[in-house]
Amino acid sequence: MNIESLKWDADGLVTVVVQDRMTGEIRMLAHANRQAVESTLATGYAHFYSRSRKQLWRKGETSGHSIAVHELWADCDGDALIYLGDPAGPSCHSNRETCFFQRVTAAGALNTEAHAHASAVLPRLWTELQARKHAPADKSYTKKLLGEGAAKIAAKVREEGDELGRALCDETDERVVSEAADVTYHMLVGLLCRGLRLRDLEVELARRFGMSGLDEKASRAPT
Repeated sequence: MNIESLKWDADGLVTVVVQDRMTGEIRMLAHANRQAVESTLATGYAHFYSRSRKQLWRKGETSGHSIAVHELWADCDGDALIYLGDPAGPSCHSNRETCFFQRVTAAGALNTEAHAHASAVLPRLWTELQARKHAPADKSYTKKLLGEGAAKIAAKVREEGDELGRALCDETDERVVSEAADVTYHMLVGLLCRGLRLRDLEVELARRFGMSGLDEKASRAPT
């Protein structure tokens, strides 16, 4: 299959979903014609076709908020694409990280929440942890941990890691999952304490794709 066999609509377009390749976050939705898809493949940067302006455009050509596209995926019907990439800055013209920041309530209303948008569990947890940095220490365990510093957080990571190890050997699946969640939470607080980002972890994990674990360990510099 090649792009010529995609199911272009009557206007010669396919729908394009832009997805952050690290977080899985949906950043925006647009349309592309053949030239836009070919330009994306040729340059490695997201190109689209504007239905209102009737012209090709490259994401970020005026705002500077480009999207480096690493992979293109077509859906089963061949009438939609995913641009899987790395966004440089906000992806929405409103200067939001993503265009999907209006939650539809059960009553059908559109609810715009400050700093909130559609996201998967780990990115959403990370956003919540960042917000807790500014909460009163007596109201937030995260704030309390951050105030106690790296040594206290490190001790909790070791404690929770040991509990996970014991659960893996002797306890129920539910306990394993619970302890794994505790380890993950404290690990993320540790990253936050060091001024690191969830994305830093995701980038390192992505770097290891296709690499033998044995080779990766052997490549590390001595500590």
